[in-house]
Amino acid sequence: MTIDLATDLGKKVERYVSALEELRAAHKDVKEVLLGQVLFERWEHLGAELGFEAAPRQNPPDPDAGRPQRDLAAMNHQISEMSDSWAS
Repeated sequence: MTIDLATDLGKKVERYVSALEELRAAHKDVKEVLLGQVLFERWEHLGAELGFEAAPRQNPPDPDAGRPQRDLAAMNHQISEMSDSWAS
């Protein structure tokens, strides 16, 4: 009886660990989507506030395609703060 309980507990722990790994992978995928799309939209909004005009998007955004380089250090600081908040 004790061996059956230990075996059952071991199987449950394995399932728990597997589910936890899947959850972490899903969290990473969602985080990447949010960082890629939501933050880009926020950057566009900030750019508009600074006087930049956004071109109509037809393809996925290319961060190096003709974007002004104004206040890059400030933007990098904001990005790292946002990334840190998502990581927690």
